[in-house]
Amino acid sequence: MKFSNPLAALMLTTCLFGCATSSSQSVTIPLVATRQNSGQIGNVALSSYDNKTGLSFFISGVPGGGTLPLRLYSFINKGSCQQPGPVAFAMNEQVNTERQPIRGWTFSRSAPIALPALLSGGYYILVRTSAPDGNIDIFCGDIQG
Repeated sequence: MKFSNPLAALMLTTCLFGCATSSSQSVTIPLVATRQNSGQIGNVALSSYDNKTGLSFFISGVPGGGTLPLRLYSFINKGSCQQPGPVAFAMNEQVNTERQPIRGWTFSRSAPIALPALLSGGYYILVRTSAPDGNIDIFCGDIQG
């Protein structure tokens, strides 16, 4: 059986992030590409630490024409991808990403909410390009307990 490189990178990223934190709970959320970013895949691993949630993202790509270095914004919003709500947590103190040797990008963020509260509250994750790249929503993922 042959595994794809993005899957291997996601598994490695998740393992490394989990080992670097004192996590007692973690969950992986698939990110669905929007129509402006169709054909791309993504995942985010959520890990609990110190009454916060660490988020470790892996995405396979962004719409063509993006400026480098790639800067992405991420948000945790109330609601769902189908029924969007207001921003609950903007995680944009740092917006840099890291290009991976395989096709894709990784970046990490943290949110000031405990993972159990996040899993029980009806939230979704949104990834958006920077203003020079059009402020385009490129990935969305519903957080489900």
